[in-house]
Amino acid sequence: MNARNCRKCGRVFNYISGMPLCPSCREEMEQKFQAVKEYIQNNKDTTIKTVAEECEVDESQIRQWVREERLVFSDDSSIVMQCEICGAPIRTGRYCDKCKQDTMRSLASAGRQPKAPLQPQKKDRENPRMRFLDNR
Repeated sequence: MNARNCRKCGRVFNYISGMPLCPSCREEMEQKFQAVKEYIQNNKDTTIKTVAEECEVDESQIRQWVREERLVFSDDSSIVMQCEICGAPIRTGRYCDKCKQDTMRSLASAGRQPKAPLQPQKKDRENPRMRFLDNR
């Protein structure tokens, strides 16, 4: 059993995976997520600060949901995040489509680089006997 303290309320619970939140705090966080999602759908011209105040959620939590791609802003929404690599405006996630594609290409090409063929070792001398230095 992997027992941990809840990050939010401090209660001890059986930790399985994900955020270290007890089941009741996890349920409360999911309800807040649904409230934020609904608020954004109904108020497309809002800001993250306004959403956080109206739904009683930290701005950092809203940004985390966007980075996790749980929240997606529509094209007509005024909320815009920035790509962590190039700074381009994005609606969800951490990276823009171009940076995602570039990263995937570089990872794919790194796995496919051919290894240099093994070349036979050159013999330094025709006679492969052991040589000693003369210590005079």
